[in-house]
Amino acid sequence: MHTKRAGELMVPLDHYPHIPYWFTIRQAVAEMETAEIDRDGRRSVPRAVLVFDEAYRLMGFVRRRDILRGLLPNFLQNNMGQHQGKMFDILVDPNLSEVFSDEETDEIRELAGKPISTVMNPIVHTASYDDHLLKVVREMVVNNYYMLPVQKDGKVVGVVRSLDVLHEIAGLIL
Repeated sequence: MHTKRAGELMVPLDHYPHIPYWFTIRQAVAEMETAEIDRDGRRSVPRAVLVFDEAYRLMGFVRRRDILRGLLPNFLQNNMGQHQGKMFDILVDPNLSEVFSDEETDEIRELAGKPISTVMNPIVHTASYDDHLLKVVREMVVNNYYMLPVQKDGKVVGVVRSLDVLHEIAGLIL
């Protein structure tokens, strides 16, 4: 049985949302809201948007939660660090919904005008177009990634997602 390579598993770049680094958070949200990926009849929405520079070199990516963090009003950001790593041990103010006002809505709208680069994560690892499925799996598992940009001849040509990798693995073991 032929085991696929990263280039065969990837979503081509022209089918994956990507934006320049000077776009705003608002523009990134608009891109994510309209993006849909169709792979072999299976539709999904992207978990991230890729970010490129002027020369179309990949700089980073922005996940949904990065966007949400970038839109969080200042008064809610206080002491966020003390709860890091304690996902289910967070005290929530039951009156929080009562303090959300037009002022906070205005602040969120203002924050949406910030450049996406302010909440972007740098790209540290990529896959090569010819990388074997197991190498892709290893990179994803070791580095806790759900997607890897795929490079061919020094350029990003697509993204291999954990969703597609798992689908390929399912075909091998089921």
